[in-house]
Amino acid sequence: MSFLKRKEGPGGASTASASKTARPASEPRPTKRARPSNPTKDEGKKSAKPVKPGNAVAPKPVAVESVVSKLKDEEPLFPRGGASILTPLEQKQIQIQAKADVLFEQEADAAATKKTEKAVKQKKRKSKGDETSAKPARDEDAVKIESLNFKRLVKGSLVLGTVCAINALDIAVALPNNLTGHVPITAVSDSLTKRLQASAMNEDDAEDQEDQDEDDVDLNTHFQLGQYVRAYVVSTVDESSTAAGKPKRHIELSLQPELANSGMSEQDVVENATLMASVVSVEDHGFVMDINIADSSLRGFLSRKQLDKSIPEESMQPGTVLLCIVLGKSSNGKVVQVSTLSDRTSSPKNHPAAALTIDSFLPGTAADVLVTDISQHGIVGKVMGHLDVTADLVHSGAGPNGVDLEKKFKVGQRLKARVICTFPTATRPKLGISVLPHVSTLKPKMATKDGEPVWPLQLLPHSAMIEECKVRRVEPEIGLYVDVGVPDVPGFVHISRVKNGKVDSLFENSGPFKTGSVHPGRVIGYNSFDGMFLISLEKNILEQPFLRIEDIPVGATVPGVVEKLVINADGLGGLIVNIAEGISGLVPEMHLADVHLQHPEKKFRPGMKVKTRVLSTNPARHQVRLTLKKTLVNSEAPPIQSYDELEVGLQAPGTIVNILQHGAIVQFYGKMRGFLPVSEMSEAYIQDPKEHFRVGQTVTVYVISFDPEASRLIVSCKDPSAFGLDKQLALKKLQIGDLVSAKVTQKTDDDIFVEVVEGSLKAILPVGHLTDKSVSKTQSALKKIHVGQTLTELVVLEKNESRRSITLSQKPSLVKASKEGKLVASVEDAHLGDTVHGFIRHITATAAFVQFAGKQTALLPKSLMPSDVRDQPSFGLHKLQSLAVKITSIDKEHGRLVVAIPSAVSDEVKKVVKTTEQAVNSLDPSIFTVDDLAIGKLTKARVVSIKKTQLNVELADNIQGRIDVSQVFDSWDEISDPKNPLGQFRQKQIVDVRVLGIHDARNHRFLPISHRSSHSVLELSTRPSDLKDDKIPEPLSLEKLEVGSKHLGFVNNITGNHLWVNLSPNVRGRVSAMEASDDVSQLLNLGASFPLGSALRVRVLATDPSNKRLDLSARTPGSANDLTWDKVEQGQVLAGKVTKVNDRQIMVKLSESVAAPVHFIDLADDYDEANPLSHSKHEIVRVAVVEVDRSNKRIRLSMRPSRVLNSALPVKDRELTKNSKLEVGDIIRGFVKNVSDKGLFVLLGGELTAMVQIKNLSDSYLKDWKEHFQVDQVVKGRVISVADGRIEMSLKLSMVDKDYVPLVTISDLKEGQVITGKIRKVEEFGAFIEVDGSANLSGLCHRSEMAEKAVKDARSLYNAGDRVKALVLKVDPSAKRINFGLKPSYFDDADDDSMDLDGEDAGAALDGEDDSDNDEAMSDARGAVFITGTDNVQEDSEDDEQDDVKMAEAPVEGLSGLDAGGFDWTGSALDTDAKANTVAPDADKPTKKTKKSREPVTHVDKTGDLDAHGPQTASDYERLLLGQPDSSQLWIAYMAFQMQVSELSGARHVAERAIKIINMKEETEKLNVWIAYLNLEVAYGTDETVEGVFKRACTYNDEQEVHERLTSIYIQSQKYKRAEELFEKMLKKFGSKSADVWINYAHFLHTTANSPDRARALLKRATQALGTQTHMYLALMPKFAALEFRSQNGDRDQGRSLFESLLANYPKKFDLWNQLLDLETTVEPADPTAIRDLFERGSKVKSLKPKQAKAWFRRWAQWEEREGDAKSRERVSAKAQEWARTAGERKKSSAANDDQE
Repeated sequence: MSFLKRKEGPGGASTASASKTARPASEPRPTKRARPSNPTKDEGKKSAKPVKPGNAVAPKPVAVESVVSKLKDEEPLFPRGGASILTPLEQKQIQIQAKADVLFEQEADAAATKKTEKAVKQKKRKSKGDETSAKPARDEDAVKIESLNFKRLVKGSLVLGTVCAINALDIAVALPNNLTGHVPITAVSDSLTKRLQASAMNEDDAEDQEDQDEDDVDLNTHFQLGQYVRAYVVSTVDESSTAAGKPKRHIELSLQPELANSGMSEQDVVENATLMASVVSVEDHGFVMDINIADSSLRGFLSRKQLDKSIPEESMQPGTVLLCIVLGKSSNGKVVQVSTLSDRTSSPKNHPAAALTIDSFLPGTAADVLVTDISQHGIVGKVMGHLDVTADLVHSGAGPNGVDLEKKFKVGQRLKARVICTFPTATRPKLGISVLPHVSTLKPKMATKDGEPVWPLQLLPHSAMIEECKVRRVEPEIGLYVDVGVPDVPGFVHISRVKNGKVDSLFENSGPFKTGSVHPGRVIGYNSFDGMFLISLEKNILEQPFLRIEDIPVGATVPGVVEKLVINADGLGGLIVNIAEGISGLVPEMHLADVHLQHPEKKFRPGMKVKTRVLSTNPARHQVRLTLKKTLVNSEAPPIQSYDELEVGLQAPGTIVNILQHGAIVQFYGKMRGFLPVSEMSEAYIQDPKEHFRVGQTVTVYVISFDPEASRLIVSCKDPSAFGLDKQLALKKLQIGDLVSAKVTQKTDDDIFVEVVEGSLKAILPVGHLTDKSVSKTQSALKKIHVGQTLTELVVLEKNESRRSITLSQKPSLVKASKEGKLVASVEDAHLGDTVHGFIRHITATAAFVQFAGKQTALLPKSLMPSDVRDQPSFGLHKLQSLAVKITSIDKEHGRLVVAIPSAVSDEVKKVVKTTEQAVNSLDPSIFTVDDLAIGKLTKARVVSIKKTQLNVELADNIQGRIDVSQVFDSWDEISDPKNPLGQFRQKQIVDVRVLGIHDARNHRFLPISHRSSHSVLELSTRPSDLKDDKIPEPLSLEKLEVGSKHLGFVNNITGNHLWVNLSPNVRGRVSAMEASDDVSQLLNLGASFPLGSALRVRVLATDPSNKRLDLSARTPGSANDLTWDKVEQGQVLAGKVTKVNDRQIMVKLSESVAAPVHFIDLADDYDEANPLSHSKHEIVRVAVVEVDRSNKRIRLSMRPSRVLNSALPVKDRELTKNSKLEVGDIIRGFVKNVSDKGLFVLLGGELTAMVQIKNLSDSYLKDWKEHFQVDQVVKGRVISVADGRIEMSLKLSMVDKDYVPLVTISDLKEGQVITGKIRKVEEFGAFIEVDGSANLSGLCHRSEMAEKAVKDARSLYNAGDRVKALVLKVDPSAKRINFGLKPSYFDDADDDSMDLDGEDAGAALDGEDDSDNDEAMSDARGAVFITGTDNVQEDSEDDEQDDVKMAEAPVEGLSGLDAGGFDWTGSALDTDAKANTVAPDADKPTKKTKKSREPVTHVDKTGDLDAHGPQTASDYERLLLGQPDSSQLWIAYMAFQMQVSELSGARHVAERAIKIINMKEETEKLNVWIAYLNLEVAYGTDETVEGVFKRACTYNDEQEVHERLTSIYIQSQKYKRAEELFEKMLKKFGSKSADVWINYAHFLHTTANSPDRARALLKRATQALGTQTHMYLALMPKFAALEFRSQNGDRDQGRSLFESLLANYPKKFDLWNQLLDLETTVEPADPTAIRDLFERGSKVKSLKPKQAKAWFRRWAQWEEREGDAKSRERVSAKAQEWARTAGERKKSSAANDDQE
């Protein structure tokens, strides 16, 4: 090593001379360097004396010999890493020149030595200044503390590092002081290189090559993260000088032993020295290692016992390189024993004490260091008495760990350290050492979490934001050492990363970055060798969304700027879009827009801002794919990128990337792709998909099936909700096991797609279900089937109504079983011992699964198969093979079957013995049968289990019962634990009980003893009062309860705002949350305060037996609802009920007479968290009384946690009252109360209001200051005056924010600086640019500095208000003038550097790559949709006829826009016909454009074409709107037109104009526009935009109608959750006034949500909310009943029951009879018996009038003519005649009575 240093170093001094001469001179130097720079005269004399021995000339010939020999040895600098580009002759010339250079340097040193001797003799006569001038130069090279950096890292340097990343073709090594190097795969070891060469030669055998690639190229098997290695620096490349921007530095390293061990000779290999060794071969007892010591044949051997446990043996392959420690040499001296044991290598005590030369101390070796000098920047020491070593700021621990070196270490002390680097360029041999614990022990730096060691990056990953970085140490010209919150792992902020812009120096005790200051930061890296996080405090880094490609989530919507247009042979091949600093992505051509652009280069230009969505990322290849398609960018559907996110029925947009004969390939996000079969493209038949779809088209598809294991995804364009009613009925009617006929529509290798003749339903016939025979027979049958053929006798095997899928089978065995009724479709169809037919579904190693109809499967274990097939592959079975099996076991509870092959089992099957009614093991000897248990019977029971609300008991082994908790206790005193009353019982406890009746466990009803069924258990009582008396206890009922009576209740259920309490098994009441307790704290969480089964003492508030309603209260008498204004006191904490919520306050009801609002200011201790909308109506809240004004009946309530919970809670915004004292200078926050012409009025609390004058609003001038403030906005200001009771505030940041950054002034601008700004004014000669962040500072950009070519008029390029980036050309502070430049060439270099892509022309490379991840290329214009007349270009464009987008013809009538349910997003409005493609004769002629002159243009009036073709462009719509400004149809069509050209903002603008322009009297027209606006936002907007439009629509229209329309939109958009939430809000808002709200919600639950039970439960709520009003009742009940008939989830019996109750209550309402009859006769299938019975009963109604009777009988007769026979028609006629006769007699009798009177 010393020879290498002598060669590379400029001094050229030999090791021998250095060792002899350096010792006397270097020992006293450390003490002298610590002294002042101006020594005394005596000190100067002493310092001059040691110079003579150091300049001895005698050893020089030795130095020459060593240098020459070393140069000869190093002729091949890189013998195995790669071939040299120099010829042998050139290498010889270089060698000779190197010898001459060395000799010349030595001669020059000799001459200098002689001159120095003369100078020393003359120094005695020289001045004092001359004596001291030469001294520092001599000491500086000897003991200067140097940190390893890029400049000092030269070729030949040796450095210790840790593996920090393992890639496919190289590894990254973390080096000291935040350096990183890369080791190519060819520079690891000779053995590995040979393996690579061998694998490259075997190109003929592709399979072998793949295997070798897996074995040889995978560096993960050779290295581990955190592994320590010694590396040799091969080259360093600094690219910072080639281009502007951040420097790109590359350090190439080598781990080859001959280089990593360079400088060592055979005598230097001593015990405890370290070697880099590569595995040559693997032996039985260990591994032969190659250490490649120069001029030596030494080999290494690593015993298996010396292999550390952390190194897996499988990684010890030939070529693996390890850092080993020497144990010793063999007896013959030819083999070196090495070790990798951690306890040996990690101990710093194991240093090479037997070293003969300093060459034994290479990086990685432990060293015993004698400290010779200590400073605040590091440690200086010596090894072996004369080798200088230094520990810099980082590796001495002073920087990262804040160690006080002068206290911890002393001069003369010995310490253990680890050598980490060499300094070949130093004049004297010198090494770098580290005393950091993890480096000294050669172990990775670890952090701790919960006492366990973890990688630091697991606690603080890359790109993580750090809220507080506390500065621990400041190095003025280096950077900051900060605390990042991870124990023992510090952070480092380089001076270039402290803030945006240049920082010249940092100061420890002043400035914004002084010691102890706290700043937000972000992790930009981690150096595993130094054990430090790399942090950036730059604002642009903190605000940057992504720092690496790995941080970009696939599917995220990100803004970007177009950097470059990728041009290929076909034109524009895509765009390069910058989405973050240093991160750019490719937008392929097919993803530029939803429609095919003819001239996309006209629409996109560099610098244009766009909104993109990430399609996929590939960090390994530095690739990001983006899309600009509006349908994908604005889609609310979750991005699909893995099979884990899929579910059947999921709707998602995708892009067609390939069209095949049988379907299309649809790409989603990432690598996710799906197949769209041609049969699923449309309900209509499609022969050629290319006629209807194009590559690049965006389609909305639905997932119909997927198989993650097979990576198979099938999608469909068919909307499940668009399934017709007739098909729904046909599908519902079709049952599993039915035999049908079907027509073949498509045939593939796996499936046959058919259409069922009855109902035209699509179905699938798997090929395996064609026959019961072998596979070859099945394939033969497939060949005989052709498209259009009708297949008969197909059995319905599976049916899924939600997916609308049907699976058929033609297996004769299944068809026969269906005909005989033996087809198994469920567990109920299975019978023990039956032999049934099925087919093989799946085969495992231990069993097979047999499937029947209806997806019912059975297990066929291996043990139940014949013995001769058990050892065969797959048991001799194959998938879909027909099989007859015998049922051996049935588990109906879990739906499981076990079957056997009949030949493998006997025919004996166990029969199930039916249980009898005899009591088995009865506890009561008097009970023999169940019939002995009559009501009132006293008996005994055993407790089986203890639930929250009941005891489950048994009276005998086969007789079960229950004891409700309400039937256990007579009084409160008997309950030991109110929250768990039944806790005093134990299992198997015997209790005395009395029989009360039967409890139906299926529907939880209390029944008489005679209603016993299989689902019923005995209802029992163990109350002491029930057991004492001989009489049978009477059950409690609602009719017997009196208001005010007290009872013992038990919580049975908990809802949001109520407790349901049982008083007895059949009486249940409701306790509202406000009535649950007198303790306010218990009301906030009812579930925790009153768990199920809890006991309560309640009293009756109200009863309503007719509606079965009981209201109870658990509060003590006199406290409930007794709070009055006289009892309200300041400081009280009360419970209240929220009665009203708006966006400014919530209204809280404290009692029946007291209510008050809680304003914004009193909602939270942090105003940022104040949100009234976070509370809901009927919510129970805790409030505190702040102020009371009894005279005006006003109180101020507060919900601040510090008020109502704990006064010790943190308060960010203190509470202010009228008694609060404010001081000038107080910084407070408040809410804007009013925005007036004089300024702002800010609410501080209660009635305290502060005034903010306009001049105090901002430090900068605000032109339209009112636009910056709005009511209820949180503002922060400083009190500047409290005189005369008036409070004045200032909102200026300079007065409020202590970290305020002053505005940019002219003195802050420098020439060459790049700024951003806004065009303030444009004149012909140039533009005035206002600098961002300044106080109206502006300058001129002359037109000559705007573009590379001459610009005559600047107004043609820029408009006022444009955002620009400019370069400062000249600054004249005296004249206050600034000149800017806008030429693109000023910024070209910066733009090019910001793109981090592979290759010089990254854009073209991305487009041309043949990679599976890239989309298939876009086809030509054939099949594309052409759109003309768009207005998405500049408004003042005069070349509209040359736009790249052409609009198709619109229909004349019925403008295609919004239908009742929303936009027609199918794109039908864009379909073109033959007429649309015809062009004018002159259209193909090229148009010449000149700048100087223009041809006279003849303007043709095309208004007449509007009648023929409809509006084609935005101008057409504007002309039509001038004549029809109140036409909502026209406005909506205009909105649709904007969306067809992907202009969402344009559509919104049209909607806003329509709302303002349409006359306010045209309410219907305005409502139509509002609904269209809502449709637009739901489809393409966000939740916030939908909410904003919805609130405004409710303000200007009928509120209920807007709510109903929005629910319809949500349902049609399949946003069912949103619709359900809106329905619940409507119930609360309009439920008491309108029956339609309830009916609509019930219809939704029935048909869409498939929740009929919830719909039926809704009826009870509806009747309670609407009250007993007859018209409401009659409007509600028939509709609910009709739903039971019409809904596919309905129950006709339920509907009939509802109508029966109506007819009983309103017998004179004969229209109810007609409604019921309509439902019975129209809804299929009709029940003739029920219909005749209804006609019969209707004819007997007493209130039936003659006219009604006539119509009724006529309708009966007509129905009988259709459905009945002659006898039934005669019967109707007889009935009609009889009714007429009876009616006539009644009329005569009535008339006779009148005459008598």
